[in-house]
Amino acid sequence: MNTLIILLEKPGLWAGKASAWLLLLMMLCSCLVVVLRYGFSIGFIALQEAVNYLHATAFLLGCAYTLQQNEHVRVDIFYQRFNTRQKAWVDALGVLIFLLPFTFFLLFCGWTFFQNAWQIKESSPEPGGLAFLYLYKGLIPLAMLLIILQATELFLSCVNTLIFTPSSEG
Repeated sequence: MNTLIILLEKPGLWAGKASAWLLLLMMLCSCLVVVLRYGFSIGFIALQEAVNYLHATAFLLGCAYTLQQNEHVRVDIFYQRFNTRQKAWVDALGVLIFLLPFTFFLLFCGWTFFQNAWQIKESSPEPGGLAFLYLYKGLIPLAMLLIILQATELFLSCVNTLIFTPSSEG
């Protein structure tokens, strides 16, 4: 099971690294937009849209990594006081009851959204905007798949903890 857990972690790590580089690229593009606009009075719609899409891409890819690093938003009034086994129970049930059903729902909706955009080869409505908008919409189902993989890894890690951590240590 440990080998499977390690394999399931890899896409989340990849997505986190990609997200970090995309944020750097987004920052550079934002600076370029400002310099072009205020320094040279040049508006560059495609670059402005690229900043928005880079932001969305970094966010979507970063979700699985954030879950992997246990940095997601959590109301932990009680959780912080729980022992290892109690935390594993809360995490496992949270994945099964809340995270996976919601993510599968978003995967289904996101896939439909992407398919519709793909069929019409959706592009930016702005003159000079980015083409291939439908590819960006494909990031929604991709992000959901990454979260599903990471949630599966989290669930298996919790099961591993519950099986191999003695009740007295918990």
